[in-house]
Amino acid sequence: MNTVKQILIIIVLATFSLPALSQSSAPDKEIHSREQLWLGYFNQTRFSNRWGMWVDVHYRMTDNFVDRPFQFMIRPAVTYFLKDNLRINVGYAFVEHFPAKGMSTTRIEHRPWQQIWWSQKYPGLSTLQWLRLEQRFVEKVVNDEKVDGYNYVFRARYNFSFFIPLKGKEIVAKTPFAAVIDEVFLNFGDNVVYNTFDQNRLFLGFGYQFTSHLNAQLGYMNIYQQEASGYKYYSTHAIRLFVFHTLDLRKKEKN
Repeated sequence: MNTVKQILIIIVLATFSLPALSQSSAPDKEIHSREQLWLGYFNQTRFSNRWGMWVDVHYRMTDNFVDRPFQFMIRPAVTYFLKDNLRINVGYAFVEHFPAKGMSTTRIEHRPWQQIWWSQKYPGLSTLQWLRLEQRFVEKVVNDEKVDGYNYVFRARYNFSFFIPLKGKEIVAKTPFAAVIDEVFLNFGDNVVYNTFDQNRLFLGFGYQFTSHLNAQLGYMNIYQQEASGYKYYSTHAIRLFVFHTLDLRKKEKN
């Protein structure tokens, strides 16, 4: 557990220190609040001891939670299993950013991504971590009209999740559990001047493990995000409902 505690300390320090460092020479901070609804479905399917696939699909709404569409995304990937609890993903995400309030132009984003994913189990606690790299190509929009070319940003993400069974000592079928998840995002590239810190997502919620292959998680997520200006931020209050589905299609050995 010492390693877990050390990584948690790093997350907390990064979450609170990076925004402050990025604002050292910028104008007074402006924070705007908004409410969103995030719906997502995750599937991880294993075909053999080494190979599998990942796909997640998301639909998000914004302003008073459901006033208008905000974003649609589908994100497939090929999975390579180093161990049962350690895997690598390489994939592509198609993202549709719906028009901002008062605008009419939708932006498309093409996002290749790579990830290392690992999980661990302890008595009364399960953890999940991933480190993800993304190459983001977002259509350029000027005065509510698309222009030629893309804005390119390289982004790194680190996610640390804690799952605590509320019945028994491990999460098995028909087990309710609590979930605490934090994810830090950092931007890199020539287009990044003031917002190396991109955002932090903190989720607090509850889940239910329906079967060994299916669970759902519902709760509150706060997204603290810095805009490209460096001094404008969004604090998003989101209701998040995610469904997680795993399948193992390997042939079972006969005794």
